[in-house]
Amino acid sequence: MIVYISGVNDNPFSPYPSYMRVLMNCVAFALCFSNKTLFAILYFFSFFCDGLDGWFARKFNQVSTFGAVLDMITDRVSTACLLALLSQLYRPGLIFLSLLGLDIASHWLQMYSSFLSGKTSHKDVKDKSNWLLKAYYGQRLFMAFCCSGSEVLYIILFLLAGNQSESVLDVCLNAMKQSSLLSLILCLTLIGWGIKQVVNIIQMKTAADSCVFYDMKRSR
Repeated sequence: MIVYISGVNDNPFSPYPSYMRVLMNCVAFALCFSNKTLFAILYFFSFFCDGLDGWFARKFNQVSTFGAVLDMITDRVSTACLLALLSQLYRPGLIFLSLLGLDIASHWLQMYSSFLSGKTSHKDVKDKSNWLLKAYYGQRLFMAFCCSGSEVLYIILFLLAGNQSESVLDVCLNAMKQSSLLSLILCLTLIGWGIKQVVNIIQMKTAADSCVFYDMKRSR
């Protein structure tokens, strides 16, 4: 979330990150087992504020390196914590732990390769040849659909989880049989989630290639 502080500098609409997202996530995970509904609301609102944060930062030309790094760290940590929870609620839990590892590895490699290339943002993929990666970072609505689909899917799975460990496939199929609306939401979120995982794999591969290319160029 962004807090607007007037009088700090010449721009009365200078946006400053307020750490509200971090606080909301801490409260959400503290209450995740005692109040699932409140957890879902706080977690989703934190995710929604992330989009507003970036939009206001670009609109008022207040994008900062620290803000970009803090934004990614908050995203990765909150998603990692939710995936860790899901790994304990469903079987096989290795699915969610694998998704956690892919998410962190992909973004860490992308950040590091961007740093080696002298770029100011890991979202700068104009020099990449893969069309899906360029579409993902170049079209913000497309990226928002994929990210929202992934996060909403995880929230739904958390809300559907029972007291005992269950098969994630069985839970999804039973939920889709009970409600046509839930079936539609699950299908849409699965599409966004699937595209995001493909992008993560492509991103990890291209970022690793960039690191290798950097070493080869340096050794000449």
